[in-house]
Amino acid sequence: MRPTHLLRSVTALVVLAAITSSPQPAAGIGGTATINPIASDIAAKFWSSVQVSSGSATAALAKDQDEATAWIADDRSPGQWLTLDLGGGYDAIRKVEVVFPDAGATYRYVVEASRDNSHWAAIADHSRSTVAARGAVDLVHREGVRYLRVRIIGTSPGATVGISEIRAFNYLRDDLVNGADMSYADQHQGQNFYVNPNPSMENMGAGPGLLDVAADRGMQYTRLRVWNEPRDESSGLPTSPAYQGPDRTAVVAKAVVAQGMKLGIDFHYADSWADPGKQPKPRAWAQLTFPELQQAMYKFTYDYVRRLAGQGTRPDKVAVGNEVINGFLYGSEAAEIGTTSPPYFDRDKDIYQSQPGGGLLWKYWKSTVPEEQVKYNQAWDRFASLMATGISAVRKASPSTKVEVHAIVDKDRLDKTMEFWQQLLPRLKARGVNPDVLALSYYPEWHGSPDELDLYLHTMATTLGNYRLEISETSYPASGEGGAPMPNSTFPRTVQGQADALQRVIQAANDIVDNKGVGMLVWEPADWQSMFRAVPGMPGYFEPYASIDIFAKSAAKNILQDKVYLTAKGGSAPRLPHNVTVMRVKDKVVRATPVKWSQPDPQGTRYSITGQTAYGAVTAIVDVLN
Repeated sequence: MRPTHLLRSVTALVVLAAITSSPQPAAGIGGTATINPIASDIAAKFWSSVQVSSGSATAALAKDQDEATAWIADDRSPGQWLTLDLGGGYDAIRKVEVVFPDAGATYRYVVEASRDNSHWAAIADHSRSTVAARGAVDLVHREGVRYLRVRIIGTSPGATVGISEIRAFNYLRDDLVNGADMSYADQHQGQNFYVNPNPSMENMGAGPGLLDVAADRGMQYTRLRVWNEPRDESSGLPTSPAYQGPDRTAVVAKAVVAQGMKLGIDFHYADSWADPGKQPKPRAWAQLTFPELQQAMYKFTYDYVRRLAGQGTRPDKVAVGNEVINGFLYGSEAAEIGTTSPPYFDRDKDIYQSQPGGGLLWKYWKSTVPEEQVKYNQAWDRFASLMATGISAVRKASPSTKVEVHAIVDKDRLDKTMEFWQQLLPRLKARGVNPDVLALSYYPEWHGSPDELDLYLHTMATTLGNYRLEISETSYPASGEGGAPMPNSTFPRTVQGQADALQRVIQAANDIVDNKGVGMLVWEPADWQSMFRAVPGMPGYFEPYASIDIFAKSAAKNILQDKVYLTAKGGSAPRLPHNVTVMRVKDKVVRATPVKWSQPDPQGTRYSITGQTAYGAVTAIVDVLN
């Protein structure tokens, strides 16, 4: 996207690249935010489903998020089962919860896991249970889980055979890489970024550069855009300094790698902003014939990736174009597209629109007029040829670098984006190339709700083949409009709302079936819907909002058995367990941890008791029996 920015002069990149820092307490971070590790119940997603041994009419009630409803087996004989299909494989299902219909009954059961619905392994065994309890939470570790099966071995006499609710919690994967597009990192002259700036100038933590703070707070990846010869959008004249030009971006790349972060490069193939509304050719290529345009694009891409590799900053990923849902490198087809932006592209159309380019003619999509169908397909062929040229150049220059195609899904326009992929990807394969990653921008005000984002990602993951998926741009404001949520969102414009909104995007990437999510990038977090604030009383100093800790705190270090189900006779206290279990994520070791329970306060037929462990709170749910 291309929001409005204040452009600033260059800072001393030597300082950016040279400074290293150790983690510091976030005492000076602006605002407050409670950030818990991501844990998604995949059973609650629309793409999960259930099969049962009998009683299929009620099967879906076992995953409807309502414990008052249940799958009820028609057959009461031992061995009744329910299988939850997660819709694809997951490597980080770490907690499974099963809740049964009858509070006073004893259920003997086994939970099993499978990749293929044929080969099963037990992951939780309650087959010898003698305790009346409505359910249990089990910590599990098994990669590639797609199917979970609960086999009910037996029950106490008269108990309802069925399941009220099954839940399967997906935690953040180790290989999900999150960070930001920080192409403006070299434009904060006179500004100092610290984790904990204070008037005494003591113990200020990571700083003084934006990248210092970003890396310290857990960002793992930085993307940098590249303009060919940076120009003013209005006048079309070259800018000085040439921000985001090849030379300056190469220097910032060194600063990124010096911080230990992964590096991404985003080729705009333009001299100014390229986005869904404008994709101008660079001036140097504007009057080239189409074959010459391909040659220039190949050389520029190949030479720059080789340059980065040669200076020790080989990119981990390269995007060939930016938000190319409408094509890129517009030429003579611009008149039919109807674009008049940027001003210099329209004013100097005799130059910029003199030769064909890679713009797409969506106006002819679904047309039944033969001539228009021909134009539509010819535009796709030109675009695919240019895209294949860029991909080939990256592959040749750096075979280990992943290649990305970056598009968008406008709200209620998933059909257009799917047409984009279904037209482009076969053409690329026919030209002998293939991207590794398919990327989307996601801003709720333009692209819809988080649930719609889930739909976009799931549709792409299950219909387009074995590609990885990324949210390559997103953002959310921490203030404004009295805290009212952004359009299509429920998150308030507060520091907590910013944390929750951005973490929800990480969650969406993490929950893509078959572990296809790569990660998410916040767009320009110090300049647009900022994750930083000016420090009161310290001109020129900036500190991060507490929301920035989503990058370090979204991954669980320990997973707690945070719920226990108990029964108690009326007037009697329940027998609370002395310990629950906890899993250490780094080695998957499960061990016992003591619980200190609060004083019970029995009320009604069901009540809860809160307990505390060294790893967080536990809730005991107590059913009262007459």
